Amino acid sequence: MLSLKNRLKKRNDIDRVFKNGKTIAGKFIVVRAVKNQLENNRFTFVVSKKISRKAVVRNKIKRQMRESIRKLKFKNGFDFVVIALPAIVDKKFLEIKQDINEIFNFKINKIIPK
Repeated sequence: MLSLKNRLKKRNDIDRVFKNGKTIAGKFIVVRAVKNQLENNRFTFVVSKKISRKAVVRNKIKRQMRESIRKLKFKNGFDFVVIALPAIVDKKFLEIKQDINEIFNFKINKIIPK
């Protein structure tokens, strides 16, 4: 579970990430990121009904994505929207974790200056 300070909840903040954020795509996950004025990173996770009509399945995918991100370390001061693609439904936790690690350890450096 992510702490409260690491959750992106307000609609205006999420809209700002979608409007101004840069996009990085993995195999079954897309990440949009934009700089914020805080000293910590904030995340929100999106799993639409196109992925599954069942809330149980959508919530399971969100929990798996949250857990994959929870232990990652990278530069602070960004808001992230993590979006699941339809291909994620059949994937096991390790495959999801591997895709997120690939995005945040290698691809995200293109949009986040060090």
